[in-house]
Amino acid sequence: MQITLFLLNTSWLVQNITTIIIIAGYLLSIFMALIVISENRNPSKTLAYLLMFFALPYLGILVYLVFGENYRKKKIYKKKWLTDQQNAERFGNYMVRLSEEVLATHMDTIEGNAQLVRLLVNDSKLPISVNNKVKVLQNGEQKFPAVFAALEKAKHHIHIEYYIFEEGQIADQLKDILVRKSREGVEVRIMYDDFGSDLGKTYLNGLKEAGVQIFPFFKVYFHLLANRNNYRDHRKIIIVDGIVGFTGGINIADKYDNRVPTKRGNMFWRDTHLQIEGDAVKLFQYLFFLNWNFCCDEDIDLSKGYFPEYKGDGNQLMQVAYSGPDSDRASIMLSYFAAINNSRDYVYITTPYFIPNDSILDALKKAALSKVDVRLIVPGVSDSRLVNAAAMSYYEELLEAGVKIYLYKKGFSHSKTVIADHSLSMVGTANMDIRSFDLNFEVNAVVFDAAIHKDLKDAFMNDINDSVEINLEVWKNRPKLTKMFESSCRLLSALM
Repeated sequence: MQITLFLLNTSWLVQNITTIIIIAGYLLSIFMALIVISENRNPSKTLAYLLMFFALPYLGILVYLVFGENYRKKKIYKKKWLTDQQNAERFGNYMVRLSEEVLATHMDTIEGNAQLVRLLVNDSKLPISVNNKVKVLQNGEQKFPAVFAALEKAKHHIHIEYYIFEEGQIADQLKDILVRKSREGVEVRIMYDDFGSDLGKTYLNGLKEAGVQIFPFFKVYFHLLANRNNYRDHRKIIIVDGIVGFTGGINIADKYDNRVPTKRGNMFWRDTHLQIEGDAVKLFQYLFFLNWNFCCDEDIDLSKGYFPEYKGDGNQLMQVAYSGPDSDRASIMLSYFAAINNSRDYVYITTPYFIPNDSILDALKKAALSKVDVRLIVPGVSDSRLVNAAAMSYYEELLEAGVKIYLYKKGFSHSKTVIADHSLSMVGTANMDIRSFDLNFEVNAVVFDAAIHKDLKDAFMNDINDSVEINLEVWKNRPKLTKMFESSCRLLSALM
C-alpha cells in the first residue's frame, strides 16, 4: 500500500513538475521583490528589477544576485582611514575651514559656484586648493608622452590606478619605464580593475620580478557569476612623487592613442585628460591609498614622503569629486546637478554614455527652458548598442526643452567633460549615467580657471564641427520599431 502511494505521489510530481517550478519561481520572485522594495532604491531601478522578477522569474533573480546587491547600503567597501569618529570630525572641520578661507579670497574666480564648492567639501571632506598647475591633454597622443615624461622623473614613488589596463604597445612602453624605475629604487604600486583589464601572467610576472607591487582591485574569478562585476574601479589615476598627477577618460590601451595601429581600424578615438601639478595631487593620493588599503591591506607609513610640500608657483583653483560603493551619497551626480542648476549663461557637456537619472534630466530641461545655452555631445557611433539606444530614448524630451544635442561623427567620443559659465570645468572618469552615479568608483577634477576653461571650450567647439546636430522634427519621425527598441532599452537602463 505504501509503495503504491509513493508511486502515485511520484507520478503526480512528474506530471506537475512544470507547474511546481512555475509556482516556486513566482513565490521566490515575491520574496525577492519584498527585499528590493525594502532597500528604498531609485524607483526606476526598483521597477526594472520587479519587471524582471515576474517576467522571467529565475533569470531575473539570478541577474539581481549577480548585479543587484546594494554595496553602498551594506557598506561592504569600508574605508580604513579615519575610522575613529572623533578624528573624522576633526579632519572634516579642518577641511571646511580651509576651503572657506579659499572661498573668501577667490570668490571672483569661483563666480556663482560657491554652493558647489561647499557641497563637495561637506560631502567628501576634501578641500578646494589654489596652489596648482593644470594642463589639458587631448587624446592619447598628448596624454601618453606627458605621462611617460613624468614617470621618467620619478624619484620616490609611482602610483597607478586604472579601469582598463591592456597589453599592447602602450602597455609595453609603460612596463619598460616602471621596471627600470623600480630597479632604481622607486616604489611602484599598481591597482587595476580585474573586470576591465586584460593582463597575462608573463606581463604581470615581469613587473613583479622587478619589484613592482601590482594587484587587481577586488579579484574576479568567475566573471559571469560575480556580483562584484557591478562595482568597478573605473578611476584613472597616476601619481608621481605626490607632486604630479593625471586623471581623465583615457585608459592604458593602444586604442586610446590614434598613432598606434589597432583592431579598431581607422576609427578615431576622441578623449580628454588632465595633467595636474600641486596641492590637489594630495587628494588623488588620499583616494589611491583608500582603495590600496582595501584591496592590498598594506600597512604604509604615510609620513614617508607620500604627501610632500609643493613648492611650485601654481595659482589654479581645483577640487576633487569622487564617489563609489564606499560613499554615503552619489557625490559626483550631485556635483553635476549643481553645475547644471547653477549655470546662468551656458553649460556644455560631453559624455560617451548618457543615461541620466531624473535629477539630471530635470536639471538639463530646467536650464534650457530658462534660456541657458545647454549643449550635449554624444557618440554618433558607440561601443555599446544597447546603452546608445537607451540614451537616444531621452533625446526627444531634451530637444523639446531646448537642449542642443550633437552626434559626434569623426570617430568615438569618449571624453567626460562639463564646462559652464566661463570658469567652471569638470574633467574625469565619470560618465553621465546611472552606473557612474551609483555603482562605479569614479573621480573627477573640478577646476575653476579661465584658461583651462577656454582650452576645454575651444575643444568642445572643435568637436561640434565634427558632429551633426539633431533636428527635433526629423528625430520625431524615426521609425516606430526604432523608437520601440530604444524605449525597451530605456526600461532596463537602470541595470546597464
